[in-house]
Amino acid sequence: MARIVILGAGIGGVPMAYEMKETVGKHHEVIVISDSPTFHFVPSNPWVPTSYRKPEDLKIELAPVMKKKGIEFIQKAAAKVDPLNNQVQLVDGSAVAYDFLIIATGPRLAFDEIPGLGPDGYTSSVCHVDHAAIAAQDWDKFMENPGPIVIGAVQGASCYGPAYEYLMILETELRKRKIRDKVPMTFVTAEPYIGHLGLGGVGDTKSMLESAMRHRHIKWITNAKVDKIESGMMFVTEVDDEGKDKKKHELPFKHSMMLPAFTGVDAVRHVDVEGLVNPRGFVLVDEHQRNLTFKNIYSIGVCIAIPPVEKTPLPVGAPKTGYMIESMVTTTAHNIAEELAGKAPSHHATWNALCLADFGDSGVAFLAMPQIPPRNVTWSAQGKWVHTAKIAFEKYFMRKVRKGISEPYYEKAILKLMGVVRIKGK
Repeated sequence: MARIVILGAGIGGVPMAYEMKETVGKHHEVIVISDSPTFHFVPSNPWVPTSYRKPEDLKIELAPVMKKKGIEFIQKAAAKVDPLNNQVQLVDGSAVAYDFLIIATGPRLAFDEIPGLGPDGYTSSVCHVDHAAIAAQDWDKFMENPGPIVIGAVQGASCYGPAYEYLMILETELRKRKIRDKVPMTFVTAEPYIGHLGLGGVGDTKSMLESAMRHRHIKWITNAKVDKIESGMMFVTEVDDEGKDKKKHELPFKHSMMLPAFTGVDAVRHVDVEGLVNPRGFVLVDEHQRNLTFKNIYSIGVCIAIPPVEKTPLPVGAPKTGYMIESMVTTTAHNIAEELAGKAPSHHATWNALCLADFGDSGVAFLAMPQIPPRNVTWSAQGKWVHTAKIAFEKYFMRKVRKGISEPYYEKAILKLMGVVRIKGK
């Protein structure tokens, strides 16, 4: 009997546990290690500050459902991965041995790289549901005395969709409250142009998102390097196409949400061995999701190393969207099953990108197949149906997680988007 350990229980880790257990059955042990007792649906975090969702709406207790699936759930934080001894050391001093390890931790949020950034500084975050809850408190204070808003993503970020979503959701909420005229809004991003998204653009995302901002009277600064943030003031340097300083900006704000850059988590990035991670602490994997040096370690999701799509004046990382992660999950489950059967891994992840970006009352959707150009499919669209589709997908995904069902969630969403199955808003 092999012991398969999954480190992390988020968008990647939970489906990984379900599919791994379904693939190997009772003949092998599947263990999940997580520092949190709950799963939370990250894509809905931008809805929390305006109270469209409550934090508890997005959380699911994992221990009961894992037990029903025959998966051992260890709710403890990992201190360090020890690939030389095939174990994960936990913060309480204990260790969990493994035959195969799947690293699915998600990222470390690198707020510390910019002075004043993050919930412990002067800006909000929607990267974690608990951060979104803090942002909701800040939003409530803002509504008592509204003023300028600055939203965006700092240099080195690799996740841009939530910044656009949060910007538009707030704008929609301000119009509903009939105080939009009192709130100047500015979008600040390291992207070389609006709609780049870390992907070099997808279809018509540049003109779509620029048009949406013009229509909503939102200003923007691209190629923007955030130097520091103080109480009520953001200091930004705009660079030219060569990355040289072009213009300094001082942006006052009453409310701000800036997405940070990511690194690997401490338990992985501080491992003192060669070949596990890159300099930013992201796990190095081959086309089979397997580490190049430690062949019994696989990795999926935001914590893996993927090079930028193209060279840009400021660092702009490539995103890892849910559909892409789902492909990694299935690939990893099948490859480990093949190894257990004495075969060589043969499955490859497709790394396609699907995003439903909600604007509060409408939205933009895009599909890139594969994520990294050149692509077989490059598609984008907009409309109120995106808002409805994201609500439907959230409910669908959460229902499957609660029931412990292993299923290609995003693949079904693709079929709906491409018109094979009609989208239903329920």
